[in-house]
Amino acid sequence: MKTTLEIPDPIFRRAKSVAAQRGMALRAFVSEAVEEKLAAAFENEERPWIRLAGGLKHLHKETVRINEIMNGEFEQIEPEDWV
Repeated sequence: MKTTLEIPDPIFRRAKSVAAQRGMALRAFVSEAVEEKLAAAFENEERPWIRLAGGLKHLHKETVRINEIMNGEFEQIEPEDWV
């Protein structure tokens, strides 16, 4: 399909330059870029929890601490389990 797009000059020049460096036609470069952007958008739609994962980063140390406590408790054998 043929269409007309308005691309800001600095972006157009960069795209044309990168396409030339890769030995690609600008049309192929832009098509590939759009495909990649669409694939990324689809992937994020399929897994919406990924957007939220970064918001829990501050809990990492607490999770490690809790896991260490749990591992320590499960390593101990209770006297009634010896029988």
